[in-house]
Amino acid sequence: MKNKEFARLLFPRTMIFLVLAMNLQCALTYILNPLPYVAPFELSGEPGRAAVIGIGILFVMWQVPYVFALAHPLRNRRSLLEAVLMQGIGLVGETLLLRSIPLLHTALRASILRFVIFDAAGLLFLLAAAAYTIRLLKFKPGESHVN
Repeated sequence: MKNKEFARLLFPRTMIFLVLAMNLQCALTYILNPLPYVAPFELSGEPGRAAVIGIGILFVMWQVPYVFALAHPLRNRRSLLEAVLMQGIGLVGETLLLRSIPLLHTALRASILRFVIFDAAGLLFLLAAAAYTIRLLKFKPGESHVN
């Protein structure tokens, strides 16, 4: 029975894991090696280094619902919903932020555009996981799927 449940949850867990891994990789890069990211955010010196590390710390904090969703997408579907909403808010917010930055700030715009692309991909993965999980809730094992 455990193997069947593991197999049933493999797809949503894979989608959630990919987003979690991408987010944590970005977070750890900012925390452990912030200097390459200071200039693209048009920051400098120690305040810039601290700001980039702070962004990395925020990224780690924001992963809590993703971890619970990964552990068991069905039992923790509220965490999966929270992750979808967080990813969507990030995408909308970063898109609006990008639109507000003047074109002459090319490095800054490129940095924000990477976040937009990153969050759009993550949102697609999480939506796929959520849709699959909803489908699992509707069709329990052993039930007939014929109308």
